[in-house]
Amino acid sequence: MRYKKLAAQIAGLIRCGDLVPGMRLPSVRQATKSYGASAGTVFQAYYALERDGLIEARPRSGYFVAPGACQTLLGSSIVRPTCVPLTADSDDLVFRVLDSIENPDIVPLGSALPGSDSFPLNRLDRALASVMRKTRSGATRIEMRSGDESLRRQIVRRYLDAGIAVPIDEVVVTNGALEALTLCLQTVTNPGDAVAIQAPAFYATLQILDRLRLKAIEIPIDPTEGLDLSAFADALQRHPIRACLFMTSFQNPTGVTMSDAAKNALVTLLAAHDVPLIEDDVYAELYFGASRPRPSKTFDRKGLVLHCSSFSKSLAPGYRVGWVAAGRFTQQVARAKWMTNISTFVPSQLAIADILQGRGYNRHLHQLRRNLAVQQDKMVEAVERFFPSGTRVARPQGGYFLWLELPPQADALRLFELSLEQGIGIAPGPIFSATRGFRNCVRLNYGHPWTCEFERSVEAVGTLARSL
Repeated sequence: MRYKKLAAQIAGLIRCGDLVPGMRLPSVRQATKSYGASAGTVFQAYYALERDGLIEARPRSGYFVAPGACQTLLGSSIVRPTCVPLTADSDDLVFRVLDSIENPDIVPLGSALPGSDSFPLNRLDRALASVMRKTRSGATRIEMRSGDESLRRQIVRRYLDAGIAVPIDEVVVTNGALEALTLCLQTVTNPGDAVAIQAPAFYATLQILDRLRLKAIEIPIDPTEGLDLSAFADALQRHPIRACLFMTSFQNPTGVTMSDAAKNALVTLLAAHDVPLIEDDVYAELYFGASRPRPSKTFDRKGLVLHCSSFSKSLAPGYRVGWVAAGRFTQQVARAKWMTNISTFVPSQLAIADILQGRGYNRHLHQLRRNLAVQQDKMVEAVERFFPSGTRVARPQGGYFLWLELPPQADALRLFELSLEQGIGIAPGPIFSATRGFRNCVRLNYGHPWTCEFERSVEAVGTLARSL
C-alpha cells in the first residue's frame, strides 16, 4: 500500500536523524504535491506514524516529530530488540488493572473475560457433579501428561470442523492457555533468546517472557491487516529470533485478524528460517461471520506451528482447561507438562468433554456470538457519541475487545486513574507494550450484557477522555 511506503520513508528519515523531535512535517497539501500522493494516502501515512508514536498532531499547527521519537522507533519498530523484564512500575500497573477487574464494585470495562452470564454455568455444574460422583466411586482413572483421551478426541473433532487434521497424539491438555504458551516457550527457547511478539501484545505475554528471561522483538500491527509481515521479515534478517508468539485471529488487544493469505505467507516465511510459531488462538470460536477464521496451523507443513487454545473464553473460564497441538515439539511439551504439574485437573477435563459430546456447546456458541456482536454495536455507538473527536476504533469480526486510539495528547494512564476514581476499570495501552508505548490507547471489553450502567460508564470514560 502507498501509505505504508510513505510512512516508511518518513520513519527512515527519523531513524537516520534527518528529522529530529520538534521538527514540523510538510502539511498534507504540501505532501500531496511533494510525494505525488492523494490526501487520503498522506493522512493514512501520518496516522500510522502517529500511532507508532513517531509524530504528533498539534491543533492548528500541523504534524511534528514527537519527543522521544527515536527511542520509540528503536523500541517498537524492531530496529533493536527490547529486553524484558518489565520494570517494577510496569508490573505494578498490570496488577492494579487486575485488581480493578476482581473488585465487584468496579465496572469491568477493562476485564479480560466476558461476563459470567455468557457461560452455561448450570450445565457445567451438573456435568462436574456427575463426574465427581464417578470419581468418588473409583470409576475415573487418572490421566497423566497429555490429558484425558475423551477430551482430546473432542478437541481433534473440532479441529476437523475447522478443516485441520490433527492427530490425537499431538494434543496436550494444559491448565489454561497461559500454561500452554509457557510450556511451548520453555520447549523452543533458552534464557536470553529473542522472541518476536506483536506490538501491542497481551500483557500476560510480556510477563511470561520476563519470567523465562527472554528478550522481546516487537513487531508492529496494522489495525486492519494484522502483523506487519515486511517488518517481521526484516526482523528475521536483523536479529537471531528463536521463536515467535503471535495471535493471528482476534488479537488481544486490537481484535485484528490476519487474512488467510497473510497467515500462509507468515508460515512460509517461518519455514524458510526454521523458526517455530507459538500461535495463541483462544478467541477462535468467537467469530461473527459465517465461519471460523483458519488458524496459521492450517498452512503448516513442517510441524513448526504450536497451536494453543482454551475453553476459558468460550465455555468455562474457571475450569482452566486449555491445550496445545504442538507439531514436531509434542514430545518435549508433554515432558515439560509432566515435570511442571503432571496433569490438569481430571474432573474439569471430563466435564468439558461431556458437554462437547452433545449439541449444546454449538448452540451455546451460536447464542454467545450473537450476543457479543450486538454488544459490540452498542459499545461502538457509545464510543462514537461520548469520546473526543479524533478517537479511532476498529471493529473486529469476533472476540470481545475494542482497541481505542485517542487523540495524541490523551494520556491513557491518567485516564485509567481518573476512571478508577469513578468506579470504572479500563485497560490502558502501556500495559500491552514492553516499551510502555501506546500511551494514548485503551482497551475496552464489550463482553458483558449491555445495561444502562455500562452505557453510563462508557459515557463517563469518554467525558474524562475529552477533558484530557
